[in-house]
Amino acid sequence: MPLGNVVEVHDLVKFFGDVRAVDGVSFSVRRGEIYGLLGPNGAGKTTTIRMTIGIVTPDRGEAYIMGYNVHKEPVKARSFIGVVPEISNPYVDLTVWENLMLVGEIYCVPKRIRVKRAKNLLKMLKIYEARNRKAKVLSKGMRRRLLLAMALMGDPDILFLDEPTSGLDVISARMIRSHLLELKEQGKTIILTTHNIDEAGMLCDRVAIMNRGKVIARGTPEEFKIRFGEYARILLCFDREIDAKLIRKHFDSYEVIVQGRRLAIICRSKDLRDVLEQIVQVTNEYSLSIEELRASGLNFEDIFVRLVEGLG
Repeated sequence: MPLGNVVEVHDLVKFFGDVRAVDGVSFSVRRGEIYGLLGPNGAGKTTTIRMTIGIVTPDRGEAYIMGYNVHKEPVKARSFIGVVPEISNPYVDLTVWENLMLVGEIYCVPKRIRVKRAKNLLKMLKIYEARNRKAKVLSKGMRRRLLLAMALMGDPDILFLDEPTSGLDVISARMIRSHLLELKEQGKTIILTTHNIDEAGMLCDRVAIMNRGKVIARGTPEEFKIRFGEYARILLCFDREIDAKLIRKHFDSYEVIVQGRRLAIICRSKDLRDVLEQIVQVTNEYSLSIEELRASGLNFEDIFVRLVEGLG
């Protein structure tokens, strides 16, 4: 394993019946970084993670954690990791505190350390006041924070998170992201799957973008923006709603997104003059007034869509 890499995945392949769910996926994760596996639903992200941590056996390929082969030396490999699956629940009839004590025992954490660590985690995740509540009465956001605390009870070097903010309200999702950045500052390595592109842009040092079981692109969010630097996004807001079909006819050479009064046009920078002239023509033809007009580079979501749709 190259120096600095704590996770290595080589050519993972997995079939479910005749479906090749994962098709030759490889990536490596450096110590202390947040690494994202991105992709639409059904891209193969979760199956890849499950093979990487040894829950699912690959039909081909290998995965290593801290130099240990996950499927040949599973006990050693798994001793370094904590996992928060997308679909999981704490023990619902136990209290928050009892859940952490139980997990601490499973990880063979001495009682004195177990108690101190549980207090610190619950305070960090802002659920200490709920420590005596049964897990079944917690909100979804609090349950996700409890699951994160449970995954951290063994003080793992590496944390695997599958869609960590899926289904959460905005405040809960922001809180989880904030805690992940705190864990990174503490030296933890985090691998997460997500189809939330904004989230990946905020959190991840590097990402691998998956589609139909394959990695189709990899790099830092900044590298992707540089790669697509020749493109521009024009945002407009009109004084009234616009007819999407009519607008698309005028801009049929470009990517167009219409939402009520708002219009987004993605084009190459060299075409900006032509697009702006066309905008003037449209506003005159339909007696529209422009309330807002902005031009910028592509955001990470634009880039993701282009890659997944084979436009990049």
